[in-house]
Amino acid sequence: MKVLRGVEAFDAILTPAERGVIAALTTPRLIQDFLDGLVYSPDLFYRCPLRVLRERTAHCFDGALFAASLLRRLGYPPLILEIIPNDADDDHLLALFKRNGHWGAVAQSNFVGLRFREPVFRTLRELVMSYFEPYYNVAGARTMRGYTVPLNLKAFDRVNWMIADAPLDDVADRLDAIRHVSVLTEAMIAELSPVDERSRRAGLEGVNEAGLFKV
Repeated sequence: MKVLRGVEAFDAILTPAERGVIAALTTPRLIQDFLDGLVYSPDLFYRCPLRVLRERTAHCFDGALFAASLLRRLGYPPLILEIIPNDADDDHLLALFKRNGHWGAVAQSNFVGLRFREPVFRTLRELVMSYFEPYYNVAGARTMRGYTVPLNLKAFDRVNWMIADAPLDDVADRLDAIRHVSVLTEAMIAELSPVDERSRRAGLEGVNEAGLFKV
């Protein structure tokens, strides 16, 4: 008997209604629109893409994996990247896609400015730095410090990351282990100014307070 992995395993479990939902997500922007309609999860555990689809809730880790699984169906490799903060904030995950030689991203976030990016960035650093200004904590401190190189989730097909929660700790561990790229020097960090109050409030529009990092 053939053992199903990846998209095949995902498709085999879907109900007809779920297949209809998935079939309608035909562009990165539509995948983002789906994520924007979900409840932001304050939970400390991870949900696989199948569970996100069924429970309609996700935090940034869950949302990035869901987006990567859907981007994969559109012909993109299932790539994710982690943005690394200091100790006063949460990290953030992006699902990456590249079109016409330029990078874009799909993401779930409790903050308005940390979601979709059009594929207009020539390098991953350009893409990541587009998140610098809106990357701050509830106190208004700018917290981005670096990012990981991309991780291709195809490597986790053998443990069915698209339909099972158990392998997701391994994904998180791998993100911790792969190469990290710093974006700020110590001198830059020492001179960072806080975000202005109007921008801080705007970024928190519609926020789920239960899911905020507690400073």
